[in-house]
Amino acid sequence: MAWNEPGGNKNDPWGNNNRGGKQQPPDLDEALKQMLDKINGMFGGKKSGNGGGNNRNNGTGAGPLFGIIALIAIIVLGWMSVYTIDEQQRGVVLRLGKYEQTLEPGLKFVAPLIDKVTVVNATNVRSIEMKELMLTQDENVIEVAMEVQYRVSDPVSFALRVDNPEQSLMHAAESALRHEVGSTDMDPILTSGRTQLAVNTRERIQRYMNSYSTGIEVDKVNINDVSPPQEVKAAFDDVQSAKQDKERFGNEAETYANTVVPEARGKALRMMEDANAYKARVVAQAQGEAVRFEKLLGEYKKAPEVTRRRLYIDTVSTVYGSSNKVMVDVEGGNNMMYLPLDKIMQNQPAASSVPTDISKITDQVLEEIRQRQANTRGGR
Repeated sequence: MAWNEPGGNKNDPWGNNNRGGKQQPPDLDEALKQMLDKINGMFGGKKSGNGGGNNRNNGTGAGPLFGIIALIAIIVLGWMSVYTIDEQQRGVVLRLGKYEQTLEPGLKFVAPLIDKVTVVNATNVRSIEMKELMLTQDENVIEVAMEVQYRVSDPVSFALRVDNPEQSLMHAAESALRHEVGSTDMDPILTSGRTQLAVNTRERIQRYMNSYSTGIEVDKVNINDVSPPQEVKAAFDDVQSAKQDKERFGNEAETYANTVVPEARGKALRMMEDANAYKARVVAQAQGEAVRFEKLLGEYKKAPEVTRRRLYIDTVSTVYGSSNKVMVDVEGGNNMMYLPLDKIMQNQPAASSVPTDISKITDQVLEEIRQRQANTRGGR
């Protein structure tokens, strides 16, 4: 029979009787007393009696309070002894202020009260940014914006060696950047020297971090922007524009020189080759004429009259060969005769490919002169 049914008072766990056949609510005071009795029994305390109000004055009220405090202490200590370390984290354990161990990722247990755990994110890449006015080696003021990306490589050093490692990193980054900018002229920093500036700055920052034992590893340094101060930006832009114009004009002049100079060198070389060829031709011709003259001289000595006539005929052939008209001054006549040699040559047979002999031409010319003289006399 259920305890809450009529007649089931014996099974009532709260010790209540159904009066008048009606169900009564449980007695909370009685239930609390039973729970305290169980806790006191666990810790050696006395159970509370059912003597009404006299129980508050018999000195047994301290037992339940001590049990509750002890239970709460056990729960708190158990909660303090359990640590959950994420995959990106490491736990640095100090036991009574002295380094004890480094906790890897997972569920870990430590001794409460005597152990202190400092959780450090060892894999996440962090970054700091800074923007400062700096003086270059050539005494120009520029504004540099830089970003430093870093991570924790040694959790123990990061947590214990330096009071504020991130603040130390900020100071070291500013010092390294000022050193590198102060050792470089402005033009390389503004143009093609940013990459090298970032590399040198990262190396110097890492040396500082290693000497400070901060446990920080610098992954990358980015030079985001380099510009002159706003107060002198207009004048600075004018200077940069003038430098660009200078560079452009220089490139154009170099291009023109690369075009003209090889052409002039080619012409000079060609003229020298022509001059050498002309020299060789004239010298060879002169040498040939000299050899020919020597040979003619020998023939002339053997037969002077024949050689003289042959030279004359060759000379007349050369002169007549380059002229198509002949003017003849007839002795004793008043008119100058004109002989069209070009017409005479056209009357020659076309099939003949051999040049006409000069003697034949001379005979034809003399015949033409005689006929004209005869006609002139007959007319008179």
